[in-house]
Amino acid sequence: MEYYIYNIPLHIINEVEESIDIPQFCVDIEELLPSSLLINIEVIYVGNFKELAGRNALFSNGAIYMTSAEPTNFDMIENFVHEVAHSLEPQYGWQIYDDNLKREFLGKRHRLYALLSAEGYHTNPRLYAFTEYNKIFDEFLANEVGYPTLLGLTMGLFISPYGATSLEEYFSNGFEKYFLESPWTVKDISPVLYQKIEEILNDQE
Repeated sequence: MEYYIYNIPLHIINEVEESIDIPQFCVDIEELLPSSLLINIEVIYVGNFKELAGRNALFSNGAIYMTSAEPTNFDMIENFVHEVAHSLEPQYGWQIYDDNLKREFLGKRHRLYALLSAEGYHTNPRLYAFTEYNKIFDEFLANEVGYPTLLGLTMGLFISPYGATSLEEYFSNGFEKYFLESPWTVKDISPVLYQKIEEILNDQE
């Protein structure tokens, strides 16, 4: 059976969980996102892919790959919206990742350093200044600090703890929250990030 989100084909490579309703997933995405935001997506695959390497989803070369192991439609929707944000980077990256967003992100990283240090969590301070993904810093946050602890410490600082891992995830995390929960939450916590999303939407009108 063939599925489509707008005119983008969605292929089920491996069987999904019984709780997943793919037709409803397609409807929900079309209700959430305008077609103009999917302009860089040519095809969607759902299955078990070695390229995911433990991740839930990935955007690569015009395709979104998503795991078939998610238990609910909402989990799949979260994954998809997050990867749509990454799909916009080739087109809007220069506009998104300018000095204004970097300053906002690094300012939050500086505050995060103070919060974690006060709680006794320490790693190389220079890692906080990296805007690109860094495996050592990611593992420090995930394994040494732990996301439950990080969630409590970063409430109101980052939209979610994962947004602290890199500038790209900071944007994608905010994009996800903007469409799935509340634009105003994004505006309150990360006003520059909110403005970047608004600029993209206005550019497509």
